[in-house]
Amino acid sequence: MCSELAERQETGLNRYRVTQCFRVGIVLFTCLLALPLSALAQTEPPTDQLASPTRPPDWLFPVNPPSRPDPPTNRDPVHVPLSSITFLPSQLIDLFSAPDWHPADHPAMPKVVARGRKPSVYACGYCHLPDGSGRPENAALAGLPPAYIVQQVADIRTGARRTAVPTRAPPQLMTELAAVATDTDIKAAADYFSKLRPQFRIKVIETASAPRTRVAGWILAVDKTGPREPIGERVIEVPKDVEQFEHRDSRAEFFAYVPIGAVKAGKELVSGGGQDRTIACAGCHGADLKGAKNIPGIAGRSPSYITRQLFDIQAGLRAGSNVAPMVPVVRRLSIAEMIEISSYLATLH
Repeated sequence: MCSELAERQETGLNRYRVTQCFRVGIVLFTCLLALPLSALAQTEPPTDQLASPTRPPDWLFPVNPPSRPDPPTNRDPVHVPLSSITFLPSQLIDLFSAPDWHPADHPAMPKVVARGRKPSVYACGYCHLPDGSGRPENAALAGLPPAYIVQQVADIRTGARRTAVPTRAPPQLMTELAAVATDTDIKAAADYFSKLRPQFRIKVIETASAPRTRVAGWILAVDKTGPREPIGERVIEVPKDVEQFEHRDSRAEFFAYVPIGAVKAGKELVSGGGQDRTIACAGCHGADLKGAKNIPGIAGRSPSYITRQLFDIQAGLRAGSNVAPMVPVVRRLSIAEMIEISSYLATLH
């Protein structure tokens, strides 16, 4: 299923990549003609686009392996636990149809969430799921302030919100959608997701070793063919049932393996600032860390997602008025401390 989805996503992205490459090529060629060679030799990238001094960790930004060219062979109806609904495998890779296994878990979805609008406004519920719970490769939208959701789409459109590995399909698809979605589309989706109740489906496990993993659907999944590995400075977030995850079941649960002592250390960083290493989170995100006004809640979120955002903000890849208060928060953080913060937050309901 992961290979089928990756192949489908690649098909949807090819047209966008070719167009973008052509446009970028024209712009670069024009700029080169306008500059003397001496000026080119002295040109430096703008400070807000400098790469992070730390290489993006592979475990934090998983990239799917190339998809197999073989057509899908399984055409039998697919089932998931606690649902009487069935889908065909072909329906589970349709970016313009959000598989809704549990319709009773949420109100009726607006059209942009359920089906999107061809050719490039993909169904919001396909990636972020009908109940807004999201997955480790993207954001959980349930309960976020509607103005915040609208602003994030605007930031993606303008390039103010970027990521360290933009070649991953989730940010590429979101960039394509943001470029063509209307204000009506975005408002309908933001209003819908903001009214949903966030779900808690992550179990944090402190350990000295973690299961060996493989990349599946832009996240990590347990590779049962290999031995366990030292956890090191990593968050290994994997679905409890990878098949259920691949079938896009919003009730799928996750294990997050983190270093021993990470939760306690993260609590100290989140609550007290950790001896000038950072700033206490409650001042902006609320005393219970569930958000305040137009500031998002951070309690109970995917630890790999949170760590990825902290990394991107520190690297200068996310900008804008909403992000400015986060810059002093992350400036001094190490990867290990980002992991500790995200580990603690993931334990909060």
